[in-house]
Amino acid sequence: MVPLLAVACTQADPIPTPPTPPPADPDRSDERRRMVLTQLEARDIDDARVLEAMRTVPRHELVPEDARRQAYGDHPLPIGWDQTISQPYIVALMTQLSGVSAIGRPRVLEVGTGSGYQAAVLAELGCEVWSIEIVEPLGERAAADLRRLGYDRVHVRVGDGYAGWPEHAPFDAVIVTAAPPRVPQPLIDQLKVGGRLIIPVGERYQTLKVITRTEESFLEREVAPVRFVPMTGRAQTE
Repeated sequence: MVPLLAVACTQADPIPTPPTPPPADPDRSDERRRMVLTQLEARDIDDARVLEAMRTVPRHELVPEDARRQAYGDHPLPIGWDQTISQPYIVALMTQLSGVSAIGRPRVLEVGTGSGYQAAVLAELGCEVWSIEIVEPLGERAAADLRRLGYDRVHVRVGDGYAGWPEHAPFDAVIVTAAPPRVPQPLIDQLKVGGRLIIPVGERYQTLKVITRTEESFLEREVAPVRFVPMTGRAQTE
């Protein structure tokens, strides 16, 4: 007879619970912090308020769905209708050059709403922004996105920005996000004394310029070579 073996039955050790994955980052704040650290602070953006605005604005909410994965990359992105959104560094640079972070309740004109991102950054700095977009569906989409995100200090109008928005002038700053062949005189005229026009100028070769209005005249300085989409409409015929 084969002896029976007694086998002691013991309770199995519990299966260890896998560690809980870190919570998702639906607003992508970590990506914005890395963007500011590596793309802005690592260069020459040192205005603390501008840096904080760039950490805050959800850039991915202001680009088309198919571009959202790349929203915080160090490069421009297509936003439809042959238009682009500038790389984060250029947006931060133009904002810093405008000097609006040092002004209480600044009034800013933006020519070229695009996706609405530049306007949102300005609004985070407490600016009241009047923004003009010549491409109707782009302007309508940007206005809707800005409302959805709560940027009620941004007023968007569809039209040609060459003549500015004189009924709301004078402005502490005018920021132009498309390049005319020459500086439009109406935009200079709508600056306050001490106000600054930040504008890329040129056709094949463009230069980012800062033009400051003084009591007697205008001071102009060149900042850097840039590449923007051309300013269309009246800017091409004047």
